[in-house]
Amino acid sequence: MTTALITGATSGLGAAFARRLARDGHHVVLVARDSERLRTQAAELHDRHGVEASVLAADLGTDAGIAALEERAGDRRHPVDLLVNNAGFANKGGYLDIPLADELTMLRVHCEAVLRSTSAAAEAMRERGRGGIINVASVAAFVPRGTYGASKSWVVQFTQGVAGDLKSSGVRLMALCPGFVRTEFHDRAGMDTSPVPDWMWLDAGRVVDAALADLARGRSLSIPDPRYKVMMALAKLTPRGMLSRSTANSGPRYGRVNAPAAGR
Repeated sequence: MTTALITGATSGLGAAFARRLARDGHHVVLVARDSERLRTQAAELHDRHGVEASVLAADLGTDAGIAALEERAGDRRHPVDLLVNNAGFANKGGYLDIPLADELTMLRVHCEAVLRSTSAAAEAMRERGRGGIINVASVAAFVPRGTYGASKSWVVQFTQGVAGDLKSSGVRLMALCPGFVRTEFHDRAGMDTSPVPDWMWLDAGRVVDAALADLARGRSLSIPDPRYKVMMALAKLTPRGMLSRSTANSGPRYGRVNAPAAGR
């Protein structure tokens, strides 16, 4: 039986990935900061689906947390067959309203943790000649949206580049770029999502289903909804200055008080 490791597993897309993969019969390794929520979730998945559900409490905003994730992702004795790097957060406030330390923490969670865990897992997977890695980005990667969008753009470029390098190794990598998904993510980030129309919201379970189907097809990029595919195609044709002004004046509004929210 295969094992899937999911970061940011206690809420949002991470929890949806955990439920779907456990339902499909995969053992799961759940990674997040909240030990109590992790244990509760692991017990539920084990009782409902009969799979092994282990937990790793780790704060990916710290070097110790990333090191723990890195070690588990590359463990040869208990191999990880599918890595889902989902952990992430958004800071409240506009650029220069947010303390630099919090921006750096975002880059550590979104970029350093993804780089180090992907490298550890991919090396072990290449030795076995098989495995899959999904790095969760966002459609924000394709539009000017400050540090958050820039970090997600890095995730996309990094993942697609590595996917090309490892194409003949049996290891598949894919960047997942959802739009607005109904999860705890926006509430935790203090976003006012009232400007977002209903038709732009996606269901977490359907996003996960589409992502796993795209990974099985060998795609290195997944935008899991036709509406967002069209929107991102149009974004590529829009002048950057106009796109920047448009994104600055639309979408969710952020509060002023800064407090990172883990998960997605």
